[in-house]
Order: sequence, then structure tokens, then C-alpha cells
Amino acid sequence: MCSPFVRLSVIWRTDLEVPPNTLRAYTSDWNQFEGWCDARGLEPLPARPEAVATWLAALAMDGKADSTIGRHLAAIGWKHRQDGLVAPVQRDERMVIADTLAGIRRGARARPSARKAAITASDLAKMIAAADGQGTRAIRDRAILALGLAAALRRSELVALEWRDVVMVDKGLKLTLRHSKTDQEGEGQVIAVPSGKTLKPVERLKVWLAVRGGNAGPLFYQIDPQGRLTDQPMSDRSIARLIQKYAGLVGLDPESVGGHSLRAGFLTEASRTGATIAKMQEVSRHKKVEVLLGYVRSAELFDAHAGGGFL
Repeated sequence: MCSPFVRLSVIWRTDLEVPPNTLRAYTSDWNQFEGWCDARGLEPLPARPEAVATWLAALAMDGKADSTIGRHLAAIGWKHRQDGLVAPVQRDERMVIADTLAGIRRGARARPSARKAAITASDLAKMIAAADGQGTRAIRDRAILALGLAAALRRSELVALEWRDVVMVDKGLKLTLRHSKTDQEGEGQVIAVPSGKTLKPVERLKVWLAVRGGNAGPLFYQIDPQGRLTDQPMSDRSIARLIQKYAGLVGLDPESVGGHSLRAGFLTEASRTGATIAKMQEVSRHKKVEVLLGYVRSAELFDAHAGGGFL
């Protein structure tokens, strides 16, 4: 059977004169999209493909049927055509709309891993503050915590980083990941890390680099019990223990967090603050959009809650 997305895409591409019932539905759908864009400071007309993809993901997380989501996409395309503009899906060179629809069609509304909780930016700020002092270990740990969340890094990626992988630029730093879970061939992926005003990942890394020195090798070294730097890289398990240590110091349950909590925290916070799926993917490097949809759903569980008006 032909997908509703395919059927509806044909409608908006070929026929601007739609039946009255369809026109009413399109008008309602467009008004919803326009209101959603206005609330987030996005331009609805012409709409960016990334904004449309994020809107479709939000509809999916709200439990809308595939056919309804397809109609919303058709309405957006139809409105653009009515105004003499090219529909977003026809300008979607990066295929973010198609990828999002594919994830929705697969029916995958996976939640983030239930094994370890996300660490929010506010909690991480407390954890960083708990790593007080100017000792070598405290300086290193603050850099690990801030960079881990800011770059949405897996613990294996944190320990695999080398000194050569960091390039400072005016707006922050560029980080090269040479091997990752989704890049087994080692082609390398470059992600941007902004300087930041709260967690300040770039500033904290600069302080660590001044202590570490500019010699080649692991970005984060092990530190011996006497507080002295070694020439050995940290293990991924040591990253998890580090996170659990500082989580416990600020009143979080150490058993509920771990090496994935910084990455999960970035994605949850990014979704909560209105980042598009495409922009989240640039940092997280997820290949499958349905995984990101799980973080979107998690971040929006309490938004417009059915019981919010009476509980």
C-alpha cells in the first residue's frame, strides 16, 4: 500500500486547488505550525526544512497518526506554493524531513536509555562547582564534565580524545572524533563546542591544557593517588566513576547516572530549549532520527500536561 506521506506529497506538488474539506484541514494545520514557529522564534514562511522536520517529530511524539503527520507536511507545502514559494521538502538538500518521516514510519518512539538518567545543565553546574580547588585532579575533572555534556560525548569518546583533536577558534573549539560508535571506519567527525556562559567548557578545557601541557597523547591522562599526572589514558569506566562521584556530592543518586548521562543531558536540554532535530544530530552524530525522537519525547513529557490545570 502506498504510504500516506507519498500520496499527500503528490497532492501538494501537483494541485493547488484542493477540495473544501481538505482546505479547512490545511488551514488548521498551517495555523498550528505557524503558532509553533512563532513560539520558538522561527520563520514559518518560508520555513526551513529543519524546522519542519522538528515540527513533524513533535507531532509524532504527541501521538498523531502517520496520515495526520503527512497531512501537516502537505499543508505546509501547499501554503508555500500558494505564496509562490518553494516547499521546504523541495529545498531539503540534507534530507532531514525525509529522514524524520522514515523514523516516524518505522514507529520507533524509543525513550532514551532507562539505565542511566540524563544530567541536566543545572545539576552539572553544581557538580562542576563540587570539583573545587586548583589541584590537578579538580581541574581535569571540571574539564571532563563540561566537555562531556557540551559535545554530547560517549565515555568511550572522551577517553579516546587526543591533544591533536582540539582546535581553538574564536567562537569556541572544534573537536575531531576519530573513532566513535557510529564511525567504526575512523573517517573522523568534527563537531563545534561553543564557549558557553554557564558551563564554560572551552574555558575549563584551556585551564586543563595549561596543566597538561602540549605534548601529544591522550587529552585526559590518569592521575595517580598522589595527584601526579601519568602518561596513561583514562579508562571509560573511570569516566563513569568520576560522574557518579560528583553526582553523589550534589545529592543525586550515583547509581542512577553513569557514562551516558552527560550525552543524554545534552540531548534532553537541547530538545527542551527548542533545538531542531538536525542541529541535535550535528552534535550527537546519531544516524537514526528515531533515537533522537526519544529524547524529544522525554524532554516534553510535562509540557501541556493533561493534569496541569487541576493537580
